[in-house]
Amino acid sequence: MEVWTVKLIIGGYAQGKLHYVIQRYSPESYVVMDGVLPEDMNESGGTVVINHFHNWVRAGIAEGKCPEEDMASFLERHPDCIIISDEIGNGIVPLDGFEREYRERTGRMLVKLADRAEEVIRVICGIGQRIK
Repeated sequence: MEVWTVKLIIGGYAQGKLHYVIQRYSPESYVVMDGVLPEDMNESGGTVVINHFHNWVRAGIAEGKCPEEDMASFLERHPDCIIISDEIGNGIVPLDGFEREYRERTGRMLVKLADRAEEVIRVICGIGQRIK
């Protein structure tokens, strides 16, 4: 199994995940994309940070796309990105079928990303803890 150089940053809502990433890297070395994948990484000029990954997954599912395939294709071309996602699988299971599907698919994508990522960091209260 191929291991990507992707870094996965996870944590609860408003726990300082993006701030943590910004503190670790110089501003010239990254470009932050908010809930979208860039059309062309060559134009970015640095490592792409996908902030709010979970929102990108939700939008893809809502549009009838397959975010799993889109993400795999993106990472084959650009395995050195940083992905930031809220942990959305904790708490009460939603009654709405779409919400359950969104949580399930996002969770499974994060498991796959974590399995193949070079590094996984969990951020709580702005403090990052390496879990892989």
